[in-house]
Amino acid sequence: MKKGILVMLLVVLVVSAFAKTVTLNYWIWDPELRDKTQTLINKFEASHPNIKVELTTLEPKNYWTKLRIAASSKRLPDVFNMSSGYIEEWAKSGFLMNITDYVNKDIDQEKFFKNLFDTGKELVGDGNYYAIPFALVTTVLYFNKDMFDEAGLSYPNSDWTWFEFLRAAKRLTKDKDGDGEIDQWGYWFYGRYAHIESWIYRNGGSLLDRSKMRFAPDKNAVETLEFLDSLVKDFKVSPQPKQMSGIRQQDVFPRGLAAMWVDGSWNIENNRTIIKDKFRWGIAEVPLGPHGDPNVAYGWPDFVAISAFTKNKEAAWEFAKFASGEGLDLSMYMAGKIPSYKPLGLSKEFYEEDKQPAEKKLLLDIAAKTMKNSFTQGWGEWRGYGSSESMGLNGAIDGMLNGDYTLDEALKIAEKTANKVLERYYK
Repeated sequence: MKKGILVMLLVVLVVSAFAKTVTLNYWIWDPELRDKTQTLINKFEASHPNIKVELTTLEPKNYWTKLRIAASSKRLPDVFNMSSGYIEEWAKSGFLMNITDYVNKDIDQEKFFKNLFDTGKELVGDGNYYAIPFALVTTVLYFNKDMFDEAGLSYPNSDWTWFEFLRAAKRLTKDKDGDGEIDQWGYWFYGRYAHIESWIYRNGGSLLDRSKMRFAPDKNAVETLEFLDSLVKDFKVSPQPKQMSGIRQQDVFPRGLAAMWVDGSWNIENNRTIIKDKFRWGIAEVPLGPHGDPNVAYGWPDFVAISAFTKNKEAAWEFAKFASGEGLDLSMYMAGKIPSYKPLGLSKEFYEEDKQPAEKKLLLDIAAKTMKNSFTQGWGEWRGYGSSESMGLNGAIDGMLNGDYTLDEALKIAEKTANKVLERYYK
C-alpha cells in the first residue's frame, strides 16, 4: 500500500514538473505591430498552456541600445528580433543560442525559403544557424509607367541590362518647360547602400575581400561604380545628390522627380502613401551588368533569435519557431517585405492584385535567388548608415557624384576609413 502511494506521489511530482508554467520575454522592434503580435502570442499560449510570453515593443531608434545594455548584463529577452546587419557580431559575441540542431531536426525547410537560412549561416561564417528568418527584404527597380508611356518606351523586365536601362534613362530625362533646367530625371540615386550594392551584386562584384575581411572592391565592383558615376557626370541622366537636398531620398520618385529609382522593396508602402492614384508605377529586377549572374540578387533576411542565456531553451525554441512561421499573417508585413514562410509568401493574398505595383509577384522570384550583401561587424560605421550616412563609403560616393572627388580618390578615402573600422573587428 505504502509503495503504491509513493509511486503515485512520484507520478504527481513528475507531472507537476512538466506542467510548471514557463515565462518567456519577447522583444520586437516595431511598436505598430504590438496588437497583432499580442494576438500571435495569444494563439501560441492557447496551444502551449504551460508557456507564457511577455511582449516588449521598442522604437527602432531605441531597440539596439536597450538590447545591447541587456546583453552586457546577460539579461537579454529569451526571444527577440535580429538583423542581418548584426547577426555576425552577436553570434560571435556569444549572445545568440546556436540553433543548428533544432533547425536540422525540427524545421520543415520545404515550408521556408531555404536560401534565407543559408544567408544567415554565411553571414556568421562558422557553419551554424543562430536565428530563424521571418522576412526578406530585397531591392527592385521602381519605374513610372506614365513616363514610360509618354516616351514610347517598353517597361523594364528581367532581361534588362545596363544598355536598355541607359537608353531609357536618356529618353526619360527632360527639360519639360524649356528653361534650361532638368525637370524630370531619368534616374535617381546617391551613395546609399541599397542604391549602390544592388548594382554591384547584379554585376558579379563585391566590395569586400572576405578571406581577409577587408574593404577591397574587385574589378566588377569598380566597373559598376564607374557606370553609376557616368550616369551623373557623362550622360547627365541623374542629378547630383546635392541637387536633391531638402527632399527625403525616398520621396524623389513618388513625387515624380525621377522616372526610375533602385531601392528596397519596403518602399512600396511609402510609394502607395505618396503616389496614391497620381500616376501608374511598377517594379522590375535591377538591370543585370555585363558580368552578372541572373540568379543572384541583393537582399537580406530579418530574423527571430534566441538568447544564449535563456534558461528555457525548449520553450524559447517552440515560440521562436511559431513567431517566424505559422503564427504570422500577411497583415504583419509591411508591403514589400517578403515572408520567409512559404504558405504566406506563396499565397494569392500576397500579390495584392488590386493595388500597385501589379508586378508584386516578382518579389517571390527574387526571393528564390542567392542573396548577397556586404554586412560585417561594424558595417554601419564603415558603410555610412543612418546617422553616419555622410561618412564612410556613403560619404565618399556622394563626394564623387557631387564632383568633389574622382572615383579613384573616393575609393582611396573609403578604403582608408572602412579598413580602419574592419581592423578593429577582424585582426
